[in-house]
Amino acid sequence: MGAAYLMNAEEVSLALTRMQHELVELNKGRDFLLMGIVTRGVPLANRLAAELDVPVGELDITFYRDDLRSQPTRRPQRSKLPESIDDRVVVLVDDVLYSGRTVQAALLALADIGRPKRIQLMALVDRGHRELPIQADIVGRKIPTAKHERIIVALEELDGRDAVMIESENR
Repeated sequence: MGAAYLMNAEEVSLALTRMQHELVELNKGRDFLLMGIVTRGVPLANRLAAELDVPVGELDITFYRDDLRSQPTRRPQRSKLPESIDDRVVVLVDDVLYSGRTVQAALLALADIGRPKRIQLMALVDRGHRELPIQADIVGRKIPTAKHERIIVALEELDGRDAVMIESENR
């Protein structure tokens, strides 16, 4: 079975614009820095940062993941910080929020880097099925899914187009 489109490029753009406005409103201005979670959180964070004119960094969570043993071929990258995160509002940016385990790894990685004043989370898509008590502050779109389904986010910077799709995995 092929993937079905849930959001086209225009809908992704509109969701990101709405998320930008919510982020500024939530923080009563632009006194925050964005940290994109490698891989697809990075281009999303860069897009948001360019429009908002705020600092942006990249957070590699490879060594903080609890599934590292089951995926030993992951190639770690180096996190890139625009400035110190100490006493700053740090906004984690990712493409899909699912079990919460990626966010848990991101929180552990941030703790090793510094001590933010506050951490917020934004995700383009929240598909549900949380395994940990983690909730996004800002979501582009909530898309309820079945466990056997998979959300695919395509981004212009990595895939040559913007889209959000869903497909059923073989059971």
